[in-house]
Amino acid sequence: MFFQQHYSTRQTALVLTFALLMSSSLIACSKKEAEQDTKKKPQAALISTTTTEASTLEIREESIGSLEGLMDPTVAAEAPGRVVKILAHPGQTVKKGEVLVSLDATDFNLQRAQAQAEVARLEALTTNQGRIVERNQVLVQKKFISQNALEDVTTQHTALQQQLDGAKAQIAIIEHTRAKTTIVAPIDGVVQKQIVSTGDFVKIGDPLLQIISKQRLRAHLPLPENIAAKIHAGIKVRLSTPTSTKEVISTIRELKPLISETSRAVDVIADVTDQEGWQPGASVKGEIILGEHANAVLIPEQCLVLRPAGEVVYVIKDGLALQRIVKTGMRQDGKIEIIEGLSLGEVIAKDGAAFLTDKAKVKVEAKKPAKA
Repeated sequence: MFFQQHYSTRQTALVLTFALLMSSSLIACSKKEAEQDTKKKPQAALISTTTTEASTLEIREESIGSLEGLMDPTVAAEAPGRVVKILAHPGQTVKKGEVLVSLDATDFNLQRAQAQAEVARLEALTTNQGRIVERNQVLVQKKFISQNALEDVTTQHTALQQQLDGAKAQIAIIEHTRAKTTIVAPIDGVVQKQIVSTGDFVKIGDPLLQIISKQRLRAHLPLPENIAAKIHAGIKVRLSTPTSTKEVISTIRELKPLISETSRAVDVIADVTDQEGWQPGASVKGEIILGEHANAVLIPEQCLVLRPAGEVVYVIKDGLALQRIVKTGMRQDGKIEIIEGLSLGEVIAKDGAAFLTDKAKVKVEAKKPAKA
């Protein structure tokens, strides 16, 4: 009796366990089938869109060149002497007329004193000789002396007067040379290089300092030789340099007639005047404006996709991406000109366009509100 009850209980437990295993298997199968059904259903691709717009497209040629300083004089000594003091150093900004270097002027002071003494001596002799001429004129009138004697003293007086004029001119020369012992800045600029030091003896023509001026700069823009026929003096050019955030509009001044043998490029020249931050020797980017395309249809670069059919865009209508073959033109600043295939105001796929196919379902991403 006891054995029968124990067997019955064990049989019941086995039946319950089997029932639980079957139910778990059925649930797992139903979930797997649901997942497979979900995978089979095509999901809409998440994209962003943009609208075709019309704009004026510039026809331009770009070039990277360099800036040349037109005013970068090397200040040289105009009088011999020993350097006493240097008042300007590399990197210092100087104004026109500002004292840069002082030379020893002792020799010129002594020469001036000597010349002044000579002038005083000649003035005394000239004054005395003038009195002699006056007395002899009276004696000639009274016929106490001959006319020849009067002419001799008059000639001596004239010679002394000329010697006096020469001595005064010598003082002026000494003063003029002495003034050159104080060297001043010929232009406004920045000291680029100091060539001499205090205590050096310099001769006439020896370089002292080099000054770089930013007032007048010249941009050299190399362009391929096949572009030379399209460019001439007077064309507008837009210039920019890494040392300044300011963009400058200038015009082409000239084209150098000789094409470089090494690069086969023509040198296009444009001038820049009084621009803050622009520095000689810096690189410069030039955009030469050759013409304009008015009302050009433009789209962002990521909207254009390369497919076996060619270059296409996807026009979005009623939640579907419709493939449209287009013909492109110029590319500038991240945008592409569409010559054929699109009209103004059409909505096309932007981000995610590369993953679309013709008539694919799409979901347009909601635009985020602009931050205040």
